[in-house]
Amino acid sequence: MVSSQQERDIAFMRMAVELAQKGQGRTSPNPCVGAVVVSNGEVVGRGYHHKAGSPHAEILAIRDAGTSCAGATIYVTLEPCNHIGKTPPCSRAVLEAGITRVVIGMADPHKIASGGGAFLKSQGVVVETGVLKQECRALNYPFLKHIATGLPWVVMKAGMSLDGRISRAIGHGGAITSSASKEYVHTLRNRLDAIMIGIGTALIDDPSLTTRVAEHGRDPLRVILDSQLRLSQKAKMLTQSSAASTWVFCSHEASQEKQRQLETAGAVVHRVTGGDEGGVDLVEVLTTLGKANVLSVLVEGGATVHGAFLRAGLYDEVYLFCAPFFIGEGGTPLLNGYSLNDSQCSPLRLADISTKPVGKEYFFHALVQHELKPENHRTA
Repeated sequence: MVSSQQERDIAFMRMAVELAQKGQGRTSPNPCVGAVVVSNGEVVGRGYHHKAGSPHAEILAIRDAGTSCAGATIYVTLEPCNHIGKTPPCSRAVLEAGITRVVIGMADPHKIASGGGAFLKSQGVVVETGVLKQECRALNYPFLKHIATGLPWVVMKAGMSLDGRISRAIGHGGAITSSASKEYVHTLRNRLDAIMIGIGTALIDDPSLTTRVAEHGRDPLRVILDSQLRLSQKAKMLTQSSAASTWVFCSHEASQEKQRQLETAGAVVHRVTGGDEGGVDLVEVLTTLGKANVLSVLVEGGATVHGAFLRAGLYDEVYLFCAPFFIGEGGTPLLNGYSLNDSQCSPLRLADISTKPVGKEYFFHALVQHELKPENHRTA
């Protein structure tokens, strides 16, 4: 039987996880962290990391709790940092607040910031680690990948019909899924750092690529894969009112004059190595984003872009929204340039698969388990 203390630890850590989620898409290059201070079984302080450079979750929770920290327990989703960066070490703040027990969701894998748990334990504080470890890890998949590889976490998103078509006619746009699915997509945009499309989608749909979330919404960085710089300087994403930037990735051979036009319109143009079939090197694109502390990217297509990322084995997570109707062979397929009949393409190995209804449609989610294929990186 689970002890009452274990049950309480799980319940309070779950509160910390929910707090940490509020920082998703806003803390890069830092992780999302939530903290809860508990005294005599009651929550007396709450905090979460809002953005890089601002106080960490533990500091905000300690401030919220005030003198109630003495003899209290703090629940934190990630091990308190133990180094001096833009902010002082949280491990010292926890000790100085008089907290006597620390419950940690997961250890900090960062070589510089880690060690807070060991420090606190050496000072006589009771430290326990691993409560809701998987939930705490899931909060920070982008952070964990970035510190290990330098690359952002890449999420595939598509709305499609039952037969895998993402538009009713090739070369035409138009919505496939309903407003319920669109609302869900905007919550995804709101918690990821960047949103990416190919030039085909940009020309057909002229999208705004903004986030329409009523409360605390913000626009992610917009990323366009446009090897020959065909994007119009009058595109909606360049003329609308938005605090987010629009980055355009082109090949070294693209027009210098067109680059000047787009930069005058507000775009940031990055030249990268060209890829197969006139595309760009996706790993070079992701590397550039990673160096700019973009930790997560939502790839919304179109078919050539999705096929390229799958072929290169670069997706980490999949979100598919399936509408309950068929379109047929006249529609645009979900994937171009990817086929299991091709020896260079491997089948996806998926984990943590889940489905659920969203309005009248169905939502499919999974994590991707893959082996990176360096020889297949150039495309899109």
